[in-house]
Order: sequence, then C-alpha cells, then structure tokens
Amino acid sequence: MTRDVAISVTNVSKKFRLFASPSARLAEALHPFRKAYHHEFWALRDISFTVNRGEVLGILGQNGSGKSTLLQIICSVMQASEGDVQAHGRISALLELGAGFNPDFTGRQNVMLNGSIMGFTRKEMQRRMPEIEAFADIGEFFDQPVKTYSSGMSVRVAFAAAIHIDPEILIVDEALAVGDAKFQHKCYARMEDFRARNKTIILVTHDIGQITAHCDRAILLNKGRLVMDGRPRDVVDRYIETIFGYDDPVPGGEKDAGESRHQPKSNPHSALEYADEKRIEERRSYCKNEIRFGDRRAEILDCVIEAGGVRDPAQINFADPINIYVKLRFAAEFAPLYGFGIKTLAGIEVYGSNTYMQHITVQASKPGTVQTIRFSFSAPLRPGDYFLDVGVAEMDGTPGGSAVDVRRSVAMISIAPVGKRIGFNGLLDLSPKFDIL
Repeated sequence: MTRDVAISVTNVSKKFRLFASPSARLAEALHPFRKAYHHEFWALRDISFTVNRGEVLGILGQNGSGKSTLLQIICSVMQASEGDVQAHGRISALLELGAGFNPDFTGRQNVMLNGSIMGFTRKEMQRRMPEIEAFADIGEFFDQPVKTYSSGMSVRVAFAAAIHIDPEILIVDEALAVGDAKFQHKCYARMEDFRARNKTIILVTHDIGQITAHCDRAILLNKGRLVMDGRPRDVVDRYIETIFGYDDPVPGGEKDAGESRHQPKSNPHSALEYADEKRIEERRSYCKNEIRFGDRRAEILDCVIEAGGVRDPAQINFADPINIYVKLRFAAEFAPLYGFGIKTLAGIEVYGSNTYMQHITVQASKPGTVQTIRFSFSAPLRPGDYFLDVGVAEMDGTPGGSAVDVRRSVAMISIAPVGKRIGFNGLLDLSPKFDIL
C-alpha cells in the first residue's frame, strides 16, 4: 500500500448461511453426517477499490446492495469470507443508529466508553468532553440514559463522539438522515473541515445531492457487486437508472465513460423533436409508483423533462431553465385544461398551476388528435429530490376541472447544487434584494 492510499479493498466477498428456521440451524449443528440445512447468500462478491488520503468517497446502492456489510468489513466489525482490507490510520465509524451504545448508560458514559475502546485515556476523553457535549447540543439529556433518547439525539451524540477522537478516516452510514437540517448542516461543515485537513471520508447516503456536493468520487453497488466507480455525477446517473428500473447494471456492463448516457440534446427551436415513439414508462425519470386517475377521454402518452439542453437528465443543475413536454392522444372532443405540479418527497406541494389558473384558453381537440404541450420555467429549488405531477382535465368552471388523465408523482426531478454553498434556507430561492436604508 502506498503512502497516499488510506484504504485498500481487494477482492472482498462475504457469504452468509441462511436457515429457514432456528430448528434448521440446530439440526445442521447436531447432524452426525453434517447434512446442510442452509443455503448460501453472497452479500458481496469480488469488491475491489482504493480510497486515497484526503478523498471523500460516496457509496450508493439500493437497500440490500451490500453497502453496510462492506463498511462493517472495512471497520473490522465483520470478517470477509474472501479477500483483504487494509487501512492506514484510526477509523471512526457511525455505522447505524445507536450502534455500540449501551442503552442503560448515559450519553456521557457512552462517549467515555467509546473513547476507551479507541485507545484514549480517561483524562484525554475528559479534556475532549466539553467540545463533544457542545456539538451534540442535547442539553440535560447528555446525562440521561440513552434509552430515553429520540433517534435524533442518539445521532447527535454518536456523531459528536466520532469526530472528536481525531480520526484519520471517518465513515458515516446513513445516520445523518434522521438529524434535523441545522444539525446536518453542522455535520457537513465539520466534514468539509476534515477534508481540508487531508482526512479521508466514506459517506453512504441515499441523498444524491449530498453525494454530488461533498464527494470527490463515488462507487455504485448492486446486488453485492461493484458496478461503477467514477465521478459522482456519472455514478448518480447510473444509480437513478437502477432505482427506477431503467437499467439493471451488472459488472462489465458499464457504458464507455466517453459515451453520453443522456438522451440526445434537443433542438431548442423544435419543441416537438423529443416526441419519438417512447412512452413515459421508458423514461429514466419515470416513477412506477405513480398515482393515476381520470376517465381517460384523453391519455398522457409521454412526459419528458429537458434541462440544460439535455433531454431526460438524471440531475438538473440548480436554477437551470426547465422544459416539460407532455404528449397526449384524445379519444373524445372536449375543452381541456393542462396542469403540472412539483412536490417534495414528503408530498409538500412546492408549486402547482394549470392553463385555467393562468387564464390561458385552450381549443378543444378532436378524437384521434395527438397533442404536445410544453411547460417552461426555471427551478431555483433547494438541491434534493422532487416529484412531478402532470394532468389533463375538462374545463368545468372550477380551478382543477374534471379529471381526464392525472398522473401524480409520475417522474422524479433531482436538483443538484452548482457549488458547495446554497445561500438560503427552505425549498425555494426567492432571490431577494437587501437594502440598508
């Protein structure tokens, strides 16, 4: 291992024995001829990569892809069935909520215990304790049993303890997702400080915005195999294709790095150029868990997002202009209204409008007509993931009309930060002007 390599993972595989029941496990243990009552499950197969000193590596993958198993092997919590892991430097890991904490001990006692396990003396931990307590910021609960903590409190104490033992390598697995926005901001600021001090960070999160914002490199795991290792944006693209069923990557199946996996760039002067024979279900952004309703006198055949001149992008840069093209086929003649909406993953509506609300008159279309419409806007949305609603309704004098084909959460929009600092809180950048009078 060279001096610049912090972690080296070589041909690592992990096998588990799965039993149908506890009795099957006992039967195998007691069988005189060692009859097998289990089946083998390989959680990891032939994983190899290195992480350099000062590098921030993001790990992406669906649930069950082997991310947590890999981290536990790197941290020596679990042994690999095959292969080898070498690490240079003290590792501090936040692997899962409350891992390693005794629920009957107070937060302070658990921090002391964690420090002693890492090789620190009691005097050294007492010297660090004020900073740990201040960073956790849970008040009097710091001296209460951990079993009385909320999930957010547990993460605060665990992260504070992990970063204040001065590790050379910091590993964070999903845990920050349960913290509030203010605490997450404080954690990521500290991680940026770690990066500036040439420390190594491995970050596992489903928040792809954090991967692109904070990581120098990313890897993608799928079904226990490493399928991609490269630039965060490229790996995020592949991850989105995987989770929405657009692609089921296998090792060796990566596209050439020089080949764009985006749809071809469209001509801004031809709004209909995108209207190929694809249906929305074939788009990378399509969400198969959409909610659809209406009498279907018109059918939404396709919906595609265009941003930055790229059609159906995996991510959209913050504040980029966006076009949403919707193709419909009419089975009956009626006066339509068209609408769209954007909402957060929690279902909070960020924006929604339609042609009726905008006082736009739309002519009725005859049966058999195929119509393409376009919604154009900029999206100064806080980096993160959002869902898109589109719909067509019949004008009946009400703001929403009578539903004909409404497709809610039909596609996912992922907003990526342009830089590392976003100058506002909340969901939307109002771009205010500040004057001192």
